[in-house]
Formats: sequence, structure tokens, C-alpha cells
Amino acid sequence: MNRPNRLLRLAILLPAWVLLVTIAPVPPLPPFAPAADTFVTATPVALDEDDPRRRRLGQLVFIRGWELDSPDLRFGGISSMQLEGDVVTAISDSGTLLRFPLPRREGRQRLRVERLPLAGTSKQMHDTEALLIADGQAWLAFERQNAIMRFRRGDWRRESSARPRPMRRWPWQTGPEAMVRLADGRFLIFAEGRSEDAFSPVVLFDGDPAEPATGWQVLRYRRAPGYRPTEAALLPDGRVLVLNRRFDWFQGISASLVIVDLTRLEAGRTLAGETIAELAPPLTVDNMEALTVTRERGRTIVRIASDDNFMNLQRTLLLEFALEAPARD
Repeated sequence: MNRPNRLLRLAILLPAWVLLVTIAPVPPLPPFAPAADTFVTATPVALDEDDPRRRRLGQLVFIRGWELDSPDLRFGGISSMQLEGDVVTAISDSGTLLRFPLPRREGRQRLRVERLPLAGTSKQMHDTEALLIADGQAWLAFERQNAIMRFRRGDWRRESSARPRPMRRWPWQTGPEAMVRLADGRFLIFAEGRSEDAFSPVVLFDGDPAEPATGWQVLRYRRAPGYRPTEAALLPDGRVLVLNRRFDWFQGISASLVIVDLTRLEAGRTLAGETIAELAPPLTVDNMEALTVTRERGRTIVRIASDDNFMNLQRTLLLEFALEAPARD
């Protein structure tokens, strides 16, 4: 897309984005239908459309990028994802599970679409914002319920759920957005937080947050001005990578990646980190919400994806980077 077309698209998108995140009613959920095997189409995108050879972004090196699309109306709204082998498992903010091979070339790929076994059809019951898969289980964070549920990975049968006490008063539309399981089995859960605040609430759980009896401590995350966390992932060296999102009338939608050191985790501590990369127009960016980190051939690979809010003006992007900052493996 050339610059005039991109600026036109941005001019149209900005008012729509403001309405979506402020006063507009929640868009209807995509249709509920039986599980289906269909396809997703991957189209290559550059990091910088004006300079397709550009690779460097702060401490990241761009590997490849994709715009994803599918004829299935349930595809989109990706709020969290995890790579299992060579397959992306993603959850949409309408409670739909999406599984597809990690794109390696342009064209169609198989896509599995299925609904989480949840009661009701309201947005409140299905607004899933964080996904974590480990040891044959999957944990999901539900923003509008301020709840954590654990599912059996094989058939997605719900095993346990909780509305942890320190999360119950989080504002209904700025609740749990990011979830990390530490190497010792503890969990960190980040709230998105209110836009006017300088910090986002964080809860450190002694173990499984989906078990009501699990102990906890309250912390907070210091945000860069205008940014709010949308996802987090554990790095191989034990630090945490946090994906953040910002909307600005003049700069549009942007994202930043921040590395947080977790030494001295204790009640009341403020988590703060180093910004290693910022993705802002005119670079390729949208409503970046999903993040997954893997170790591949000696490199730390960072993948981020966007939530298109099921709006035609937005895109589902999947961008892949290598982290070149000094590792402490």
C-alpha cells in the first residue's frame, strides 16, 4: 500500500477506533456454529512498506510478516496466542479457538475453528483476553468477569475456575489482559488498567490462579505514557516481555515491547522495564494484542498478532522477529 492510500486508511480508521474504545456499543459476536475445518490465507507484509528491506526495530530484527484472512466469520479478534510445535493456537475475544500452521509461505492453509464450551452467548461471558498452555492444561483470563479458568487441553473441558479476590474490583473493561507462568509454577496476571492511570494492577499468584484457595500478592506495572499492557510472555532467561498498546489522535495506533526483570518479586513492588522496540505508523501495525516467545535454533523468536475487532477497516497481522538483545540463558 502506498503512502497516500495508507494515510487515507488511517484517517478512516482512527474515528472508528475511538468509537470502539469509548462510547460505541460492543459489536455483536460472530456467529456461533459447530466446529469447522476451513482455511486461512496468508499474504506477506513488510515491516516498512516504504522501505521493504528494513529489518531493524530497536533490539528486534524483522523476519517476516503476514496479513491473515479467512472466509469464516469467526476468524479474527485474536487477543492471545501460543505456539505449539509449528501450530498457532489462538483465542479470540469472542471465546473462539483458532488453530492453524505457522505461515511459512503465501497462500491458503488449513484452519480449525471451534467454540469454547462456555454457557451463554453474551460478550461478557466470552471476552477472553489471555491464553496460557502448559503441561496438558490451558488457562484463560476473562476480562469482563475478572475470572481465570483452567481447561483440559485435550478436549477443552473446564476443570476449575476462580474470581480471585484482588481482581474482583478491576474495572469491567480493563481487567486481566496478560498472563505469565513462571518457571517455579507461580503466575503473574496483568490488568490492562484505566487509561488515565500511570500503573496497571498486577497479581502474583503462589500457584494456579484458577484454584480459589491459591495465595496471592498485589504488585503494579509502571507503564510508558499512553501505553497499556495487552499481553506478556516469559523469556528464556526468566525475564518477562510485555506487549503494550497505545492510541493517539496524531500518531494513531502503536505498540511497544518492554522487558521486565523479575528479581525481588514481593508484595507492593512496582514492575518496570526497558522498552526494546516500538512499532508505530508508518510501519506496519494494528491493534497488537497477542504475543508468543519461543527458542529456535539458538535464537529467541518473538511473534505478535493483532486483534481486528471483527472490523473490515482493521487487519489480522502476524509479525515475526528475532530478539538480538544480549541473552542471559
